[in-house]
Amino acid sequence: MTAENKPPVVFRKEWLAAIDTLRVREKAHTREGDAIAAARRRLPMTEVDPSAPLVGGDGPVPLIDVFEGRTQLFVSYHMWHNGHTAADQCEGCTFFTGQVRELSYLHQRDVTFAVFCQGPYDESDRYRRFMGWDMPWYSVPAESHERLLADRHFGMKAIYLRDRDRVYETYWTTGRGVEPMAPSYGILDMTVYGRQETWEDSPPGWPQPYETLGQQFRKDGRPTAQWARIAAGHDDDLHGGQSSTGGSGCCS
Repeated sequence: MTAENKPPVVFRKEWLAAIDTLRVREKAHTREGDAIAAARRRLPMTEVDPSAPLVGGDGPVPLIDVFEGRTQLFVSYHMWHNGHTAADQCEGCTFFTGQVRELSYLHQRDVTFAVFCQGPYDESDRYRRFMGWDMPWYSVPAESHERLLADRHFGMKAIYLRDRDRVYETYWTTGRGVEPMAPSYGILDMTVYGRQETWEDSPPGWPQPYETLGQQFRKDGRPTAQWARIAAGHDDDLHGGQSSTGGSGCCS
């Protein structure tokens, strides 16, 4: 570490004053986020087919049953590369999906969280088990793509509301709009070097080794989170052979 890649050192009084100045902007940012959330709650909604079929661990299931009796449903649409090994699966979807683990707080507020994967159920469910994820997991058959995605793509997040036997979509987002699913980014944003991605506005000399075409979610040719599973001895081979490519950078 050199003087070029670390902040200047000042006395504590000056340091606290600088933080107090930034805090004004942070509070304004929080209040604007609250205002946007309030506007989101006032959006209109559109009806979707409650019978749109999905495939879960017990076979075919209609969309309305995914609510598990609750009134709201948050769906993460997970990209899938058919026929590819674990190393070549979507690093961005792996990053975001894998950080949603404790669901009890959502359930307390009548919200169900589920992943809708575009691959065959048996194949993608094996990936879920390899990753150690225990959230509700479904695959979306081709006949339901238009009913649920409506010309959009996997990688998006969608919110649904159930009113007895009818279902409505209230909101959807993609790209950086899905970042609330990834507390790692929020934690990194509070560190001195941030996300260390090339797009960030950081001082000269700050480390920025990561581009944003999937590299930020990969390590040595694999989605980063896979390495802990491999070290623990979990099987990662979906198709009887090791991957030879580095992934597509999808949904990043």
